[in-house]
Amino acid sequence: MSGTGGRMGGTGGHEEPRWLDEQEKAAWTGLISLVLLLPAKLESPLRQEHGLTLFEYLVLSHLSEAPRRRLRMGELAFLASGSLSRLSNVVKRCEQRGLVVRTPDPADGRYTLAELTDAGFGIVRQAAPTHLRAVRRIVLDSLNTADQKALARIAQKLRIVPDDFG
Repeated sequence: MSGTGGRMGGTGGHEEPRWLDEQEKAAWTGLISLVLLLPAKLESPLRQEHGLTLFEYLVLSHLSEAPRRRLRMGELAFLASGSLSRLSNVVKRCEQRGLVVRTPDPADGRYTLAELTDAGFGIVRQAAPTHLRAVRRIVLDSLNTADQKALARIAQKLRIVPDDFG
């Protein structure tokens, strides 16, 4: 609600909410539309052409860019913007498909490494152009340089870290 109308029930004696003004409402509805609709638009071509979800692609892509194509699971979860439990499930599915292997970290056995296999690297190389075309068409081509810088700045300010990170 954007107005300052009558008192809403259920506040339990708490302070009245600060209702959104028109600018705040426009910012919020724009953001929530992006959050809810953009992932499916970016995922659709990946699913159709390569059988990958957007999150699977992000996981594989981050591994492909890592030194020796491997990362600790916690770091990978952070980079892919997912929880450790979600990442575990995705990596398990990727392991079953021969795209990733998990091993104890030789530097510290308390951690698990995810490593991209050659087959996984091949999938990323095939899927990357599809993903990049979608990113450009759906997001970047509509933004000028100033818009892109503003979007990056806003994303950094609103950065959300998964609850189980760390």
